Amino acid sequence: MSPRVRKGRAATTRRPSARRRTRRPGSRRQRADDRLVGLLVAAALAVAVMVAGVNWLLAHWWVLIVIGTLVMLVGGGRLYQKQQRARWEAVRAQGLRYGLSQMDALHHSRFEVAVRDLLRRDGCRDAVRVGGGGDLGADVKATDPYGRRWVIQCKHRRNGLAGSAVGTPDLQVLNGTARQVHGADVAVIVTNGRVTAPAVTFAKQQRLYVVDRHTLGVWASGSRPLWELLRAVPPPRRPTAPS
Repeated sequence: MSPRVRKGRAATTRRPSARRRTRRPGSRRQRADDRLVGLLVAAALAVAVMVAGVNWLLAHWWVLIVIGTLVMLVGGGRLYQKQQRARWEAVRAQGLRYGLSQMDALHHSRFEVAVRDLLRRDGCRDAVRVGGGGDLGADVKATDPYGRRWVIQCKHRRNGLAGSAVGTPDLQVLNGTARQVHGADVAVIVTNGRVTAPAVTFAKQQRLYVVDRHTLGVWASGSRPLWELLRAVPPPRRPTAPS
């Protein structure tokens, strides 16, 4: 076969592909037009449905009254339940008491919750438990009624006094993060167990506060707030506690 014949055939085989390439922009425009028409039709249907709905409600206005009444009843019922729960929580918090045996029996996470609840009983409404991985030495944080920021690290011992003692390293962790990281005015470590003498000395030197088993027992089983049981806590940020 001669070179001219091969070139002629190659040219004829390439022509359809060229025609297909020229048709693509038109097909794309057609699809775009189809989409636009579809959107316009859908919008028109939506407007028609909305208009029909408004006209129906205007003709049946009593339906709006019934719906509004039901919404008010449901909303009022939920608000009443919320207020009742808040009242119950306030009453429960005022009468909250724990014995040391109860504290000993708690899981460490429940021990942190109990400390949080005791702070709420004392009037720290924003008290929260933040213990867990990555808590940076703060298991419970709260602001007391005098505006002081409390950061508490909890050390629960299942065996109470027979458990391992809280030592200086535990207090060093609290000392390193309570003020610098959490902005504490009062940094406290709370335990239902023992605290070593060097740890107590370190706490005094670093203006940390230790709630040992004895102090915890007085606090948990009574009604006095924690700041009345600790010595030389920082002065209030506000002159008086809110009522």
